[in-house]
Amino acid sequence: MRVLAVASECFPLVKTGGLADVVGALPAALAAHGVAVTTLLPGYPAVRAALAEACEIGSVPEGRLVAGRAGALDLVTFDAPALFDRPGDPYRRPDGADWPDNALRFAALARVAAAIATGRTALPRFDLLHAHDWQAGLAPAYLAFAPGPRVPSVLSVHNLAFQGQFGAELFPALGLPAEAFAVDGVEYYGGVGFLKAGLHYADRIITVSPTYAREIATPEGGMGLDGLIRARKDRITGIVNGIDIEVWSPETDAALPRRYDIGTLSLRAHNRAAVEAAFGLGPGPGPLFAVVSRLTWQKGIDLIAEALPLLLGAGGRLALLGTGDAALEGAFLAAAASHPGRVGVRIGFDEALSHLMFGGADAVLVPSRFEPCGLTQLYGLRYGCVPVVSRVGGLADTVIDANAAALEAGVATGIQFFPVTASALGAAILRAAELFADGEAWAGMQRAGMRADLSWSRRAGAYAAVFRAACAAGA
Repeated sequence: MRVLAVASECFPLVKTGGLADVVGALPAALAAHGVAVTTLLPGYPAVRAALAEACEIGSVPEGRLVAGRAGALDLVTFDAPALFDRPGDPYRRPDGADWPDNALRFAALARVAAAIATGRTALPRFDLLHAHDWQAGLAPAYLAFAPGPRVPSVLSVHNLAFQGQFGAELFPALGLPAEAFAVDGVEYYGGVGFLKAGLHYADRIITVSPTYAREIATPEGGMGLDGLIRARKDRITGIVNGIDIEVWSPETDAALPRRYDIGTLSLRAHNRAAVEAAFGLGPGPGPLFAVVSRLTWQKGIDLIAEALPLLLGAGGRLALLGTGDAALEGAFLAAAASHPGRVGVRIGFDEALSHLMFGGADAVLVPSRFEPCGLTQLYGLRYGCVPVVSRVGGLADTVIDANAAALEAGVATGIQFFPVTASALGAAILRAAELFADGEAWAGMQRAGMRADLSWSRRAGAYAAVFRAACAAGA
């Protein structure tokens, strides 16, 4: 099966979050299941620079389409400098504001994806198009109105909170027929909804965990789209994300001063010392908690600030790496100033430092209010950095709570809490501190987490099954 994937980012070429990790890791995993993936990306400077064996396969008014390879990835880049050769990240200007023409930029990407998938370039026609998130959400709509034999599509929803909603004045610029601007189409509360369009037109829909698939079908979790999601529930499959276990491996990770495996957990102490040094932390009797996250309301970062007195009172220390809401950044910088040696903060993102934190911290806090899947807790499991998570979405699906039965059976891998409040998080932090004091119980959780199968191999088989179902439905 030949699949064209279309996304706005892809690790290791361009990354702002977990979407990039998934887009970058899936092709190799799917190859083992008879699926050959070519990935279409915007022609950001970093993507164009990485492209090898490049050849032009077509052109559109906005630019050229160039095929090539980057490492193990088969790529097509949409080389449109006016749209994608810009400073800042893929979506925002250097000052943090969204690019005002994001709707046109990603509509063009989706339109190009449909053209490539249907064989209107030098590449042969594809069997299926796989669109990721709102930035590619219009691609199934363009396919629905494309001439010639139909190419089926699958939409992956990585986070329903980001929907790509724009005013109705955009519609004439999209090049879709007038009939597409309807409730059973791209229209959404009087405007244009990119993700809504994908949810309506895609043959199959994948969410990144089974629990999230159930949550978004409710008024509380559906963010205005729950009615459409319930109407299409027989076409929706929840598949938990995997991670690249070669990139994320404590046995080979070059970012760690001391590498280790499940049998040499004591070596993590060297990495903990390195984390302490990086964040200006002193020793302490309790766990070293890590936060590696966007600093946003969704991620529950404000709850950590509220629970901080309990964390410190239990002998814990905190190392935080992230960027986001200015008020939250300021709150944690103030906490670090008020608690020198016990709270350390680095504003920004550093890939190597994040690896070190998972390899040296005792626990990682993930108190998200909603979490489609989450990769942070998976990295924690892989590195023996015990996850403390809210019981929502993919966090509920991937972390086994350290209740009495799970501890006795030796299968507990972390700590879950609910409801998602500061007091519940504080209670979970106290549980973590108590378990940390029981060295045998803590090491048992670390080992159970490190034994978990977090690779893409089994997940990729589920993706391949959805792809084949979409092709059968679209035949």
